[in-house]
Amino acid sequence: MTSNDTAPEAPVLPGGPTAEDAPPPPGAVEPPPRRWGELVLALATTALGVYVLVAAGSITVPGSSNTLGPRAFPYLVGGMLVAAGVVLVVLILSGRTGQEEGGEDVDPSVRTDWLTVVLLVVILVVHVFAINAVGWPFAAALLFGGAAVVLGARPWWRAALAGLVLGLVIQVIFGGLLGLSLPAGPLLEGVPFLRG
Repeated sequence: MTSNDTAPEAPVLPGGPTAEDAPPPPGAVEPPPRRWGELVLALATTALGVYVLVAAGSITVPGSSNTLGPRAFPYLVGGMLVAAGVVLVVLILSGRTGQEEGGEDVDPSVRTDWLTVVLLVVILVVHVFAINAVGWPFAAALLFGGAAVVLGARPWWRAALAGLVLGLVIQVIFGGLLGLSLPAGPLLEGVPFLRG
């Protein structure tokens, strides 16, 4: 037997390991799994940017042309959203995704609580329609208090009271002092510092 001879290969028995079962060779890089959640978020960001750009075109521009005008900021935000969304889509499709954060308070095995998500969306929608009906301060109390209770705040009345105080402070600052259009609602109508 010379030094060039090699040892005979072991026979492969029926039912034994196949090529598919063999571990990858050392140094081989497995392609990262595609994360559909990240791709959906990137596409939603791009779509939101397109919507902002289209909606910004319908903003009425006053006759003065010596300023940037009301369309400038929405165009800037929409353009940045589209750019960020497209970059994210390209990165995700090419396999360069973000690293999962490891934290002692994060359990990746816990499933998403969809009931909480749905309740938060419902509270947000009710808040939007309640602004004109009951006024900003009470709609803000509903939004803040409802979201806090859904996320576990107890007692509920303390969260609602904190939301009402927050709504009144925002009403005083933006409606009373800065003169922005925040409806105070029928209960606070006629209060001068609230612009009711």
